[in-house]
Amino acid sequence: MTGAPLHPHQPAARRSDARPTEGPGRPHPPAGAPTPARTLRAGPRRPRSHKAAYLYLAPALALYTAFVALPWLHTAWLSLFAWDGVTPGTWAGLDNYREVLTDPALRSSILHALGFIGFYSLLPIALGLLLAAVIGGRGGRRYPISRTVLFLPQVVPLVAVGVTWKWMYSADGAVNQVLRAVGLGSVTRAWLGDFTWAYVAVGLVGTWVMLGLCLIVFQAGIQKIDTSLYEAARLDGAGPVREFLAVTLPGLRAEIGVALTITVISALASFDVVYVTTAGGPGDSTTVPGVLIYRLAFTNGEVGAACALAVVLSALITLVVLAIGRITREKH
Repeated sequence: MTGAPLHPHQPAARRSDARPTEGPGRPHPPAGAPTPARTLRAGPRRPRSHKAAYLYLAPALALYTAFVALPWLHTAWLSLFAWDGVTPGTWAGLDNYREVLTDPALRSSILHALGFIGFYSLLPIALGLLLAAVIGGRGGRRYPISRTVLFLPQVVPLVAVGVTWKWMYSADGAVNQVLRAVGLGSVTRAWLGDFTWAYVAVGLVGTWVMLGLCLIVFQAGIQKIDTSLYEAARLDGAGPVREFLAVTLPGLRAEIGVALTITVISALASFDVVYVTTAGGPGDSTTVPGVLIYRLAFTNGEVGAACALAVVLSALITLVVLAIGRITREKH
């Protein structure tokens, strides 16, 4: 006996033409219907393996260890000996470090390097910020030729820079010729031979070299600043100076940290420009640790003292760079 037909609105599971189920209690979806998305269950996350990262870093770490870390450790070891570079050395312990910290000439060289921070770092950063705001503007694309010209010192070897400026600072050089042309012939002098002005003259060369680098770094930073911040500042009635102080300067915090780190390292480790222009003279007025290390090792035959000064200089640079990174670190 055949049963009564099912009601058309009866559920598909009770209709005679319903498809058979697949699995326990799971009906097969009708033909042509979209397949429902599967829900992924949240399980315990597997710890990521850092082996691949170390594998990619291995070549760079090997090169750094071979050409930086091991030579530095060897330098620190040699600093514990009294050695002339030829005959067998004798153990000196910390005597070389005691000499570095007590010898007036060695201490003055470190003070000269610290003073160069004003020329190599602070002055280029201040001028770079000003030029980046004027040349770059908000879009960072105005006056590209000027930007290229100012960056040229970065691609010229520092030895060539030193030779060029040594001629420009000479008695008949370009600097004195310009001074005579504008009626300031009374102030002309041999700048690099003057005990008072030699240090300033060499420092300004460092300013000229580092200015282009700071400018490029700051212009790149200006391009990432949201233009809506400038629009909001203008709606509040801010002028160009207020825009620079309230928007541009805070937005370049990270770039200022980068520029400060690079320029401070260049100031403390300066050698090329100083050695080519003055060789540390006149007297010891422009002597810096780099020149003194060269002089101690290759002229005076005091390799142990030179290595001790190099270790002290590297430690000083490390401390200063760490302090800069801590000060300029962005707070989130």
